Amino acid sequence: MDAHDLKTLLDAVRSGTVSPEEAERKIRWPSPFEKVGEYATIDHHRRLRCGFPEVVFGQNKTAEHIEGILRVMIRQGEGCLVTRVAPDAAEHLKQAFPEGEHNAIGRTFRVRQKGSEPERLGVVRIVTGGTSDLPVAEEAKVTAEAWNCDVALISDVGVAGIHRLLGRLDELQGADVLVAVAGMEAALPSVLGGLTDCPIIGVPTSVGYGAHFGGLASLLGMLNSCSSNVVTVNIDAGFNGGHVAALIARRAALARLGRSPNEGIDPNGGTPAADLPNEDRRAHA
Repeated sequence: MDAHDLKTLLDAVRSGTVSPEEAERKIRWPSPFEKVGEYATIDHHRRLRCGFPEVVFGQNKTAEHIEGILRVMIRQGEGCLVTRVAPDAAEHLKQAFPEGEHNAIGRTFRVRQKGSEPERLGVVRIVTGGTSDLPVAEEAKVTAEAWNCDVALISDVGVAGIHRLLGRLDELQGADVLVAVAGMEAALPSVLGGLTDCPIIGVPTSVGYGAHFGGLASLLGMLNSCSSNVVTVNIDAGFNGGHVAALIARRAALARLGRSPNEGIDPNGGTPAADLPNEDRRAHA
Protein backbone atom coordinates (compact mmCIF):
# COMPACT_ATOMS: atom_id res chain seq x y z
CA MET A 1 0.00 0.00 0.00
CA ASP A 2 1.30 3.44 -0.93
CA ALA A 3 -0.14 6.91 -0.28
CA HIS A 4 -2.39 6.65 -3.34
CA ASP A 5 -3.76 3.28 -2.20
CA LEU A 6 -4.41 4.67 1.28
CA LYS A 7 -6.28 7.71 -0.11
CA THR A 8 -8.38 5.44 -2.34
CA LEU A 9 -9.23 3.25 0.65
CA LEU A 10 -10.24 6.25 2.77
CA ASP A 11 -12.40 7.59 -0.08
CA ALA A 12 -14.13 4.21 -0.19
CA VAL A 13 -14.84 4.43 3.54
CA ARG A 14 -16.28 7.90 3.06
CA SER A 15 -18.53 6.69 0.23
CA GLY A 16 -19.69 3.71 2.29
CA THR A 17 -18.40 1.02 -0.09
CA VAL A 18 -15.86 -0.15 2.50
CA SER A 19 -16.59 -0.41 6.21
CA PRO A 20 -14.27 1.21 8.77
CA GLU A 21 -13.55 -2.27 10.16
CA GLU A 22 -12.49 -3.59 6.76
CA ALA A 23 -10.32 -0.52 6.17
CA GLU A 24 -8.65 -1.02 9.54
CA ARG A 25 -7.90 -4.64 8.62
CA LYS A 26 -6.36 -3.64 5.30
CA ILE A 27 -4.19 -0.99 6.93
CA ARG A 28 -3.05 -3.34 9.67
CA TRP A 29 -2.18 -6.14 7.22
CA PRO A 30 0.55 -6.55 6.35
CA SER A 31 2.04 -5.48 9.65
CA PRO A 32 4.67 -2.71 9.45
CA PHE A 33 7.45 -5.30 9.41
CA GLU A 34 7.97 -9.03 9.06
CA LYS A 35 10.84 -11.27 10.08
CA VAL A 36 12.40 -13.60 7.52
CA GLY A 37 14.08 -16.43 9.37
CA GLU A 38 16.78 -15.12 11.68
CA TYR A 39 18.51 -13.00 9.04
CA ALA A 40 16.18 -10.19 7.89
CA THR A 41 13.24 -7.97 8.87
CA ILE A 42 11.21 -6.60 5.96
CA ASP A 43 9.78 -3.07 6.22
CA HIS A 44 6.37 -3.48 4.57
CA HIS A 45 5.32 0.13 5.16
CA ARG A 46 8.34 1.68 3.45
CA ARG A 47 6.30 2.47 0.34
CA LEU A 48 3.47 3.97 2.41
CA ARG A 49 5.87 6.29 4.25
CA CYS A 50 8.41 7.06 1.55
CA GLY A 51 6.71 6.33 -1.78
CA PHE A 52 8.97 3.42 -2.71
CA PRO A 53 9.37 -0.13 -1.36
CA GLU A 54 12.45 -1.31 0.49
CA VAL A 55 15.48 -2.07 -1.69
CA VAL A 56 17.72 -5.05 -0.96
CA PHE A 57 21.47 -4.40 -0.76
CA GLY A 58 22.81 -7.69 -2.09
CA GLN A 59 26.47 -7.33 -1.19
CA ASN A 60 27.59 -9.90 1.43
CA LYS A 61 24.15 -11.58 1.43
CA THR A 62 23.87 -15.21 0.36
CA ALA A 63 21.75 -16.01 -2.67
CA GLU A 64 19.39 -17.98 -0.41
CA HIS A 65 18.94 -14.99 1.91
CA ILE A 66 18.14 -12.70 -1.01
CA GLU A 67 15.66 -15.23 -2.39
CA GLY A 68 13.90 -15.49 0.97
CA ILE A 69 13.58 -11.72 1.26
CA LEU A 70 12.21 -11.37 -2.27
CA ARG A 71 9.64 -14.10 -1.79
CA VAL A 72 8.19 -12.28 1.22
CA MET A 73 8.09 -8.97 -0.65
CA ILE A 74 6.48 -10.52 -3.73
CA ARG A 75 3.88 -12.27 -1.56
CA GLN A 76 2.85 -8.83 -0.28
CA GLY A 77 2.44 -7.53 -3.82
CA GLU A 78 5.62 -5.44 -3.92
CA GLY A 79 8.04 -4.98 -6.76
CA CYS A 80 11.61 -5.84 -5.76
CA LEU A 81 14.99 -4.33 -6.55
CA VAL A 82 18.31 -5.82 -5.45
CA THR A 83 21.59 -3.92 -5.86
CA ARG A 84 25.19 -5.14 -5.78
CA VAL A 85 24.30 -8.66 -6.84
CA ALA A 86 27.30 -10.98 -7.22
CA PRO A 87 27.39 -13.11 -10.41
CA ASP A 88 26.76 -16.41 -8.58
CA ALA A 89 23.83 -14.89 -6.66
CA ALA A 90 22.43 -13.52 -9.92
CA GLU A 91 22.44 -16.98 -11.49
CA HIS A 92 20.59 -18.35 -8.47
CA LEU A 93 18.00 -15.55 -8.60
CA LYS A 94 17.40 -16.00 -12.32
CA GLN A 95 16.52 -19.64 -11.65
CA ALA A 96 14.32 -18.77 -8.65
CA PHE A 97 12.54 -15.86 -10.40
CA PRO A 98 12.42 -16.43 -14.18
CA GLU A 99 10.39 -13.24 -14.56
CA GLY A 100 13.20 -11.19 -13.00
CA GLU A 101 15.49 -8.81 -14.88
CA HIS A 102 19.24 -9.05 -14.30
CA ASN A 103 21.48 -6.16 -15.30
CA ALA A 104 24.94 -7.72 -15.31
CA ILE A 105 26.77 -4.41 -15.80
CA GLY A 106 24.84 -2.56 -13.09
CA ARG A 107 24.85 -5.65 -10.81
CA THR A 108 21.11 -5.36 -10.17
CA PHE A 109 18.18 -7.79 -10.15
CA ARG A 110 14.61 -6.57 -10.43
CA VAL A 111 11.20 -8.24 -10.19
CA ARG A 112 8.46 -5.91 -11.38
CA GLN A 113 5.26 -5.41 -9.41
CA LYS A 114 2.39 -7.44 -10.86
CA GLY A 115 -0.40 -5.63 -12.62
CA SER A 116 -0.53 -2.83 -15.14
CA GLU A 117 2.63 -0.84 -15.73
CA PRO A 118 2.47 2.41 -13.69
CA GLU A 119 2.67 5.72 -15.48
CA ARG A 120 6.12 7.22 -15.86
CA LEU A 121 6.58 10.38 -13.83
CA GLY A 122 9.57 12.66 -14.32
CA VAL A 123 12.49 12.83 -16.72
CA VAL A 124 15.94 11.65 -15.61
CA ARG A 125 19.05 11.69 -17.79
CA ILE A 126 22.20 9.90 -16.67
CA VAL A 127 25.54 11.02 -18.11
CA THR A 128 28.90 9.28 -17.71
CA GLY A 129 32.40 10.61 -18.12
CA GLY A 130 33.73 7.31 -19.49
CA THR A 131 32.78 3.74 -20.31
CA SER A 132 34.49 2.59 -17.10
CA ASP A 133 31.79 4.44 -15.14
CA LEU A 134 29.02 2.31 -16.64
CA PRO A 135 28.53 -0.12 -13.69
CA VAL A 136 27.63 2.78 -11.40
CA ALA A 137 25.58 4.53 -14.09
CA GLU A 138 23.60 1.39 -14.89
CA GLU A 139 22.76 0.98 -11.20
CA ALA A 140 21.42 4.54 -11.18
CA LYS A 141 19.49 3.91 -14.41
CA VAL A 142 17.79 0.73 -13.17
CA THR A 143 16.87 2.47 -9.90
CA ALA A 144 15.25 5.49 -11.57
CA GLU A 145 13.43 3.17 -13.99
CA ALA A 146 12.15 1.08 -11.09
CA TRP A 147 10.69 4.27 -9.61
CA ASN A 148 8.80 4.79 -12.89
CA CYS A 149 10.78 7.65 -14.40
CA ASP A 150 11.54 8.26 -18.06
CA VAL A 151 15.27 7.47 -18.08
CA ALA A 152 18.00 7.57 -20.72
CA LEU A 153 21.75 7.00 -20.46
CA ILE A 154 24.33 9.09 -22.31
CA SER A 155 27.72 7.45 -21.96
CA ASP A 156 31.37 8.37 -22.51
CA VAL A 157 31.10 12.15 -22.95
CA GLY A 158 33.73 13.25 -20.44
CA VAL A 159 35.71 16.48 -20.50
CA ALA A 160 38.77 14.92 -22.17
CA GLY A 161 36.74 15.28 -25.38
CA ILE A 162 34.17 17.86 -24.44
CA HIS A 163 32.90 18.18 -28.03
CA ARG A 164 31.24 14.78 -27.46
CA LEU A 165 29.10 16.29 -24.70
CA LEU A 166 28.36 19.50 -26.58
CA GLY A 167 27.16 17.42 -29.51
CA ARG A 168 24.51 15.74 -27.34
CA LEU A 169 23.16 18.62 -25.29
CA ASP A 170 19.84 18.44 -27.10
CA GLU A 171 19.29 15.02 -25.47
CA LEU A 172 19.42 16.67 -22.05
CA GLN A 173 16.74 19.25 -22.80
CA GLY A 174 13.54 18.76 -20.81
CA ALA A 175 15.21 16.72 -18.08
CA ASP A 176 14.03 17.29 -14.53
CA VAL A 177 17.31 15.99 -13.11
CA LEU A 178 20.72 14.99 -14.45
CA VAL A 179 22.86 12.32 -12.80
CA ALA A 180 26.54 12.87 -13.62
CA VAL A 181 28.67 9.76 -13.06
CA ALA A 182 32.43 10.30 -13.34
CA GLY A 183 35.78 9.19 -12.01
CA MET A 184 39.30 10.61 -12.46
CA GLU A 185 39.08 14.36 -11.60
CA ALA A 186 35.27 14.24 -12.00
CA ALA A 187 34.86 17.58 -13.79
CA LEU A 188 31.74 16.42 -15.64
CA PRO A 189 29.12 17.71 -13.11
CA SER A 190 30.67 21.19 -13.09
CA VAL A 191 30.57 21.38 -16.89
CA LEU A 192 26.96 20.15 -16.98
CA GLY A 193 26.07 22.65 -14.27
CA GLY A 194 27.25 25.50 -16.45
CA LEU A 195 25.22 24.31 -19.44
CA THR A 196 21.86 23.29 -17.97
CA ASP A 197 19.19 24.72 -15.66
CA CYS A 198 18.18 21.61 -13.67
CA PRO A 199 19.53 19.94 -10.51
CA ILE A 200 22.59 17.77 -11.07
CA ILE A 201 23.42 14.84 -8.82
CA GLY A 202 27.10 13.99 -8.95
CA VAL A 203 28.07 10.37 -8.42
CA PRO A 204 31.85 10.00 -8.03
CA THR A 205 33.31 6.65 -9.03
CA SER A 206 36.38 4.77 -7.90
CA VAL A 207 37.78 4.84 -11.45
CA GLY A 208 41.29 6.29 -11.57
CA TYR A 209 45.01 5.79 -10.91
CA GLY A 210 46.97 5.88 -7.64
CA ALA A 211 46.55 9.46 -6.44
CA HIS A 212 42.87 9.08 -7.17
CA PHE A 213 42.66 7.29 -3.79
CA GLY A 214 39.85 4.93 -4.75
CA GLY A 215 37.39 7.68 -5.64
CA LEU A 216 38.31 10.23 -2.99
CA ALA A 217 39.68 12.62 -5.62
CA SER A 218 36.41 12.41 -7.56
CA LEU A 219 34.36 12.91 -4.43
CA LEU A 220 36.32 16.02 -3.40
CA GLY A 221 36.17 17.38 -6.93
CA MET A 222 32.38 17.11 -7.03
CA LEU A 223 31.96 18.49 -3.52
CA ASN A 224 34.03 21.51 -4.55
CA SER A 225 32.18 22.09 -7.81
CA CYS A 226 31.93 25.75 -8.80
CA SER A 227 28.49 25.10 -10.34
CA SER A 228 25.78 25.95 -7.84
CA ASN A 229 23.26 23.36 -9.07
CA VAL A 230 25.47 20.33 -8.24
CA VAL A 231 25.02 18.09 -5.20
CA THR A 232 26.99 14.91 -4.54
CA VAL A 233 26.39 11.43 -3.16
CA ASN A 234 28.89 8.83 -1.97
CA ILE A 235 31.56 7.08 -4.06
CA ASP A 236 30.12 4.49 -6.46
CA ALA A 237 26.63 5.10 -4.99
CA GLY A 238 24.67 4.69 -8.21
CA PHE A 239 21.58 3.61 -6.31
CA ASN A 240 21.59 6.78 -4.22
CA GLY A 241 22.03 8.98 -7.27
CA GLY A 242 19.21 7.28 -9.15
CA HIS A 243 16.92 7.25 -6.12
CA VAL A 244 17.30 10.94 -5.27
CA ALA A 245 16.94 11.85 -8.95
CA ALA A 246 13.67 9.91 -9.09
CA LEU A 247 12.36 11.65 -5.96
CA ILE A 248 13.01 15.07 -7.48
CA ALA A 249 11.76 14.16 -10.95
CA ARG A 250 8.56 12.59 -9.67
CA ARG A 251 7.64 15.66 -7.61
CA ALA A 252 8.35 17.90 -10.60
CA ALA A 253 6.09 15.76 -12.81
CA LEU A 254 3.28 15.71 -10.24
CA ALA A 255 3.49 19.51 -9.98
CA ARG A 256 3.15 19.77 -13.77
CA LEU A 257 0.07 17.57 -13.60
CA GLY A 258 -1.42 19.64 -10.79
CA ARG A 259 -1.30 16.69 -8.40
CA SER A 260 -0.07 16.50 -4.83
CA PRO A 261 3.28 14.78 -4.12
CA ASN A 262 1.46 12.92 -1.35
CA GLU A 263 -0.64 11.07 -3.90
CA GLY A 264 2.23 8.73 -4.68
CA ILE A 265 2.26 6.87 -7.99
CA ASP A 266 -1.20 6.32 -9.45
CA PRO A 267 -0.94 3.40 -11.90
CA ASN A 268 -4.26 4.27 -13.54
CA GLY A 269 -4.50 8.03 -13.95
CA GLY A 270 -2.83 11.17 -15.18
CA THR A 271 -0.68 11.87 -18.21
CA PRO A 272 2.76 10.25 -18.19
CA ALA A 273 5.39 12.96 -18.27
CA ALA A 274 7.40 10.80 -20.66
CA ASP A 275 4.63 11.14 -23.25
CA LEU A 276 4.78 14.93 -23.26
CA PRO A 277 6.91 16.82 -25.79
CA ASN A 278 10.14 18.16 -24.31
CA GLU A 279 8.93 21.75 -24.41
CA ASP A 280 5.74 20.81 -22.53
CA ARG A 281 7.29 18.78 -19.70
CA ARG A 282 8.17 21.85 -17.69
CA ALA A 283 5.08 23.90 -18.52
CA HIS A 284 2.37 21.23 -18.29
CA ALA A 285 -0.08 21.69 -15.42
